[in-house]
Amino acid sequence: MPTYTATESSTTLRMGMYEEELKKFNWNMLILELVLFGIGIWNLISASGTQDKAFGLYKTQLLWFGIGMCLTALTLVGHYSLLSRAAYGLYILNLLLLVAVLVAGKSTLGARRWIGFGGLRIQPSEFMKLSMVVCLAKYFETDRTVGGYGLKELLLPALLVGVPTGLIMLQPDLGTALILLFTFGTMMLFLKIRPQTLLILGICAAIAAPIAYQFGLKPYQRQRLVSFINPMADPKGSGYNSIQSMIAVGSGQLMGKGYRKGTQSQLNFLPEHHTDFIFCVFSEEHGFVGCVLLLVLYLAFLTQGLSIAYQANDKFAMILSLGIVTIFFWHILVNMAMVMGLLPIVGVPLPFLSYGGSSLITSILGVAILTNIANKKFMF
Repeated sequence: MPTYTATESSTTLRMGMYEEELKKFNWNMLILELVLFGIGIWNLISASGTQDKAFGLYKTQLLWFGIGMCLTALTLVGHYSLLSRAAYGLYILNLLLLVAVLVAGKSTLGARRWIGFGGLRIQPSEFMKLSMVVCLAKYFETDRTVGGYGLKELLLPALLVGVPTGLIMLQPDLGTALILLFTFGTMMLFLKIRPQTLLILGICAAIAAPIAYQFGLKPYQRQRLVSFINPMADPKGSGYNSIQSMIAVGSGQLMGKGYRKGTQSQLNFLPEHHTDFIFCVFSEEHGFVGCVLLLVLYLAFLTQGLSIAYQANDKFAMILSLGIVTIFFWHILVNMAMVMGLLPIVGVPLPFLSYGGSSLITSILGVAILTNIANKKFMF
């Protein structure tokens, strides 16, 4: 019968524990992320048109994905409760980055949204989505409001959302600002708002909408809303993007035209087809059947995220999971509805499919946090 020293027994015990933990590890979110990203890279190559351009975008997107995976590994090592301790610090840091963008950011196509670090450019407004959700989860973690939230209780959290939203609107970036507001509103509905408070907020929103339209939006943003109602009023100007995207989506019909055979993207009729309009490329090439399969994957992704929120063993983890899933939900809904002509054109990327480093890193970090919560829900 073999004998073991104390050191060997301890090592064997630790290895056994690691193997047991590995067997129980919840890989669902990471697997779905890899599948969606794989589809995204495959679709990006087609959307990029020429081989040289495709290779350049493909390499850059893979580089960002590699960085995201390294951050995922670091995220999974720690416990999600660390985010609770760092919540306000991360929020303030992100606010400072948003201010830095307005002061010294790089301007592209009339918008100042990026700030450079060495050879890389980041978009702080993308990271603000996660920072805001972490901050709100921290705030509501210790809140003891009973019977639903009224206007008084909503004042501070509304301020936490309103300040970054205002800074983002100054860039201007209407799409990201709307995602912040939609995410906050959805989270508050889950956390429960008093019915009379909802009524008052609805009345205030109805009064504020025309004022915001007239004084809060840039002329081109107001024109986008007009074009949404009737894109044919200016088919070669403000309505062009909407018309071309709807043509691309509809021309895919049932089975699609085939990989790299979509005329709207390959002949460059479709603008920004590797970023905000990436779904049009997929729809034109793979048709209704391909879109349904993609939607099923997204539905499985969102459902898994909600399951993690439901099974979380503390309030912070539950609210944080819910907030992250809400960010993904609104991105998917707004992007797809936008390109199908169901919503006005705003700059909202499709998670894991649209080209863009900051957006991809934000999505990957969101999945990493959800995976951390799923696998450490019984650890304190």
